Amino acid sequence: MTRVRTMGFAASLALVAGAALAQNGPRTFSSGYRFVEMSGEELYHNVCRGCHMMDAQGASGAGSYPSLAANRNLEAAGYPITMVVRGRRGMPPFGDMMNDAQIAAVVNYLRTHFGNSYSDVVTAQDVRDAR
Repeated sequence: MTRVRTMGFAASLALVAGAALAQNGPRTFSSGYRFVEMSGEELYHNVCRGCHMMDAQGASGAGSYPSLAANRNLEAAGYPITMVVRGRRGMPPFGDMMNDAQIAAVVNYLRTHFGNSYSDVVTAQDVRDAR
């Protein structure tokens, strides 16, 4: 009887965790070295927000993670492309983990959300040229 209760509890816990994830954003998760998410929103939620936070306000503590909200550095599209591809200081390079279209998608997402309104679109070719 205890085993049945434990299994029932574990199943309930899994359902609750799944529901919480569904409420907090996309549920696509990568496995392995390359990311599988394709939209800028999915990439931000599953890759970037761990450091830059849900609201893109950044954080400080064990490290310093800059705010991406209303960030003037995102105005010139080359800057965020280079940061995502090559990394800098505490930010790891994601160039080997994301393809050109994924990098363009997350850069476009950042440049049009969180108080940023840079509407010129970054293309996969722009990323390819910056590599």
